[in-house]
Amino acid sequence: MRKSVLVGLIGTGIQASRSPALHMQEGEAQGLSYQYKLIDLTVLGLGVEALPALLLSAERLGFDGLNITHPCKQAVIQYLDELSPDARTLGAVNTVVLRGGKRIGHNTDWSGFAEGFRLGLPGAALGHVVQFGAGGAGSAVAHAALTLGVQRLTLVDVDASRAQAVADRVGGGRIVVGTVDAVASADGVINATPLGMDAHPGMAFPASLLRPSLWVAEVVYFPLETQLLREARAVGCRTVDGGGMAVFQAVEAFRLFSGVTPDAGRMRGHFLSMG
Repeated sequence: MRKSVLVGLIGTGIQASRSPALHMQEGEAQGLSYQYKLIDLTVLGLGVEALPALLLSAERLGFDGLNITHPCKQAVIQYLDELSPDARTLGAVNTVVLRGGKRIGHNTDWSGFAEGFRLGLPGAALGHVVQFGAGGAGSAVAHAALTLGVQRLTLVDVDASRAQAVADRVGGGRIVVGTVDAVASADGVINATPLGMDAHPGMAFPASLLRPSLWVAEVVYFPLETQLLREARAVGCRTVDGGGMAVFQAVEAFRLFSGVTPDAGRMRGHFLSMG
């Protein structure tokens, strides 16, 4: 009898998510009976206040875990029993393992972004980088950027106090809170906001600030080509889409959910085959 794994994704506007297919195809390849459900707050007409009930329902239904996305990565923490060291440092959770009557929060976003960046933008200049977004994904991406070797990270967010909290928590003196004007002196730009998603169209800064010497990294992966990436490529910027982060965060989440080490190359192939 095949081992069964039941997991899901909680977030808003997630109908285009590739996570179900990505996880289930790898589960099939590993000989698992693997089911991945979408719990779309938009479709259900719910907000983050529904998290306690959704977590309890998942436990009662025998879920092995849940992925967590916008806008729940920080809000979910208060309802968990334990946090991994990474999740505690970052103050954000994208993976909840339900095991032994406990809810254990992890963060696989930061390592997912770092691996996707290494593959997609080798040799990118890392002197000064501007990151837009200091929410749940932003905290993880800022940590990843510093791990990759960014010397100075300017963090821009509509909520300056939230940006400052991320700088204080993970910055180590290398993160400053700034404004969109910082793009003019940057080597690269990271979008860690939900802007560009199907449910949140648009860009975090004016396209007029793009120039060929600037590299652009995206965390949004549905759609895989956001407005930001289209505009950046049109002016000659090197770019990396959010697909790498999506794949490599899923690799670790799969391992945490199932206890089985997935084939990262195969999962990347699965992702790319989706178009």
